[in-house]
Amino acid sequence: MGIFVAGATGQTGKHIVRQLLAKNVSVKALVRDLKQAQTVIPEAVELIQGDVLNPATFESALSDCNVLICATGASPSLDPTGPYQVDYQGTKNLVDAAKAQGVEHLILVSSLCVSKFFHPLNLFWLVLYWKKQAESYIQASGIPYTIVRPGGLKNENNSEPVFMSAADTLFEGSIPREKVAQVCVEAAFQPAAKSKIVEIITRPTAQEKTWSQLFSDIS
Repeated sequence: MGIFVAGATGQTGKHIVRQLLAKNVSVKALVRDLKQAQTVIPEAVELIQGDVLNPATFESALSDCNVLICATGASPSLDPTGPYQVDYQGTKNLVDAAKAQGVEHLILVSSLCVSKFFHPLNLFWLVLYWKKQAESYIQASGIPYTIVRPGGLKNENNSEPVFMSAADTLFEGSIPREKVAQVCVEAAFQPAAKSKIVEIITRPTAQEKTWSQLFSDIS
């Protein structure tokens, strides 16, 4: 299996890459800054220098990949077009390239509450709105997908079990980035993860389940 990771140098993307390597998976990482990427991404990863806004820089690199994991996200800035450009247009470009190259499974890191237009986060240049538009584009693409909607992202890991729920059923809670990465990585290996939107947080009271059970329980 070959897996292409967009957003590989991000805070969640770095965990995704390391966990894939731990499973002895062949990984390609799309990066904008090659020198910076070489300082944070293991040597075993093939680095593809490019930009999600320029499909010509990465499309051919997808030709031998089975799975694409998108962990990109607009950085906080004063540019009102950031979320549109990165979260929607960039994801759309990845989807189109994946479809053209025969990618078999697309996994997207999105967010809780994307269906709530009047959510406070949409005050930041409609960031949730554009994530939701990207989700809809993926769903209409015909590529098998898994859309992962995490709660508030924490940098520090915890020992709490992952709690997974169906779309638009969780509206609060948090989860470590390391566990978001784990959900994305496991989704690539679980047939039950395909064609589903899963919302994830961690809860100390959540029942311990296998990954197969977690994904299978989502209708």
